[in-house]
Amino acid sequence: MALDALRATPLFADLPAEHLERLAAGATPMKLRPGEPLITEGDVADDIFVVVSGELEVTKLSGNAEIPLARVGPGAIQGELAALERGRRMASVRAATDAEVLKIPYQAVLEMLSAGPDAAVGMIRTVIGRLRSMESTLRQREKLAGLGTLAAGLAHELNNPAAAIRRSVEALDQAIQERNRLHPPHTLTLLRPSGKAGLDALGRSDAIDEIGALVGDTEAAAALVDAGWTVHELRDAFVGMDPAGAADAAAWLAATAKVEALIGEVRMAGDRISEIVGAVKSYAYLDQAPVQRIDLRKGLDDTLVILRQKLKGGIDVTRDYDPDLPEIEAWGSELNQVWTNLIDNAADAMDGKGEISIRAEKADNGGVRVSICDNGPGIPAEVAAKIFEPFFTTKPPGVGSGLGLHITHNVVVRHGGRIDVETAPGRTCFIVTLPPVLPKGAAAEASNP
Repeated sequence: MALDALRATPLFADLPAEHLERLAAGATPMKLRPGEPLITEGDVADDIFVVVSGELEVTKLSGNAEIPLARVGPGAIQGELAALERGRRMASVRAATDAEVLKIPYQAVLEMLSAGPDAAVGMIRTVIGRLRSMESTLRQREKLAGLGTLAAGLAHELNNPAAAIRRSVEALDQAIQERNRLHPPHTLTLLRPSGKAGLDALGRSDAIDEIGALVGDTEAAAALVDAGWTVHELRDAFVGMDPAGAADAAAWLAATAKVEALIGEVRMAGDRISEIVGAVKSYAYLDQAPVQRIDLRKGLDDTLVILRQKLKGGIDVTRDYDPDLPEIEAWGSELNQVWTNLIDNAADAMDGKGEISIRAEKADNGGVRVSICDNGPGIPAEVAAKIFEPFFTTKPPGVGSGLGLHITHNVVVRHGGRIDVETAPGRTCFIVTLPPVLPKGAAAEASNP
């Protein structure tokens, strides 16, 4: 059975008979029930598998979800990518139906490859095809996951000012009704405080005590102080009033101050929503040409607005932008994805607490250089050498696809630029250098996809 199964596999079909027999002799047959695992993502690889009968499902973890990559049947090979590298499994494989497979040890694979160039070329062709298929699927998943993360953060950011508007409007309605029940002298309705609120905590407390003694109501006194009234202005306003009239006048002024404060809160919340929506529109370059002259400072600031929810928990961000930074020709939305990946990775590296510094300056080639640095633990030398490789990740299965920095690198290269990493314990910097114009033919590619 093993010999026939191997001969039916395209990869092994052209092997000389003696090598095929040797490979079959070292193979171990296995039977799987539906749902039974064959390969688990993250495990150390040591064997490859050939499907004899039945079907297997290939999946990869992304967060808490398993993303289907492929469904394979008789003649398919599984596990060859990680086995050849002697690394860890990049995906999981389980039986979709009753299935039979052959387990071929790593040493037997090496002997097969030494049989001649045809076997080696066949294996390389299989590996490249598998990598392309996996990368294509995960690229789309990475984009959707990135959009989901941004959407979740934006929903939280927009919910805060929206909730503030709802609370303020409810309180405003009540405050207006309370004020309308009061009937102050006409001259009082024209008065406004000459100063602005801005006292420190101790000064505010003293002012509340002083005005409270005048109007007989601590809550009203606090509203008047916050609106900028002083005790001298109130005494002047109450000239000629008896104590009851002065109390009513103070209540009306306090109610007016409360109404104006609530209107200010609504205005601030509305401005906050407008800022977020404007940043999203600018970040995605909605209604704009894909290629144009852009100011990277705007893209960096928009990205920080988009990621504010993730950064505000304990990360300080400092910005140092060259005031004479030149505009460059670029795909703006793609570069914003670069900044998103780098800043998001920096936040993850520091476990949500630390400092990120962003510097944008003119480069020697007339373009720009952007440095994004963090004070996290740094990247070991053996890891730094591989961080731009596809599927390479130090995160556990399901947390990282290993494509974020690979995509970032490809975007920068597509712009004719380069990305470098400088790292040491306590500091990591990613340095992106971009030319003033896109490589020849790139703009035409964008307009004629």
